[in-house]
Amino acid sequence: MNIRLAKKKDGQKVLELLSQVLELHAKIRPDIFISGTTKYNLSDFALMLKDKEKPIYVAVDDKDQVLGYAFCQIKEQPFSSNMVQFKSLFIDDLCVDENYRGQGLGKEIFNFLKEEAKKLDCYEISLNVWAGNDKAQAFYDKMGLKPKETQMEYIL
Repeated sequence: MNIRLAKKKDGQKVLELLSQVLELHAKIRPDIFISGTTKYNLSDFALMLKDKEKPIYVAVDDKDQVLGYAFCQIKEQPFSSNMVQFKSLFIDDLCVDENYRGQGLGKEIFNFLKEEAKKLDCYEISLNVWAGNDKAQAFYDKMGLKPKETQMEYIL
């Protein structure tokens, strides 16, 4: 397996994987996520490929077929003047094709991102996990991530 920056030709497979993630979230929170949609479309994907602050990495096999991806954002922190300034690599979305899960690809992608974050002089890697996505939570726990803050809701 190889991990590289995404290319335009990867778009259709990445959209298929985005659909896998969306359907998982739609099962967990049908009140928020709309089944049959995706977070991004091909136009969004093409624009993001040009944005150096939003790198997209893909894990590919020896035939250059996409097996997984990581949509990232490089963010300058913090949001207020009473906090220390630092750079963060935010994982906006990470997915391994459901046909290849459990084979260590997610760990390889995450380890790659750690090295990229170091090269970019980031202080941290951060991400969000939806409550109820227990497999993702367990994976990130295993990767050594710790809770930073908790977003809470009260549904009216």
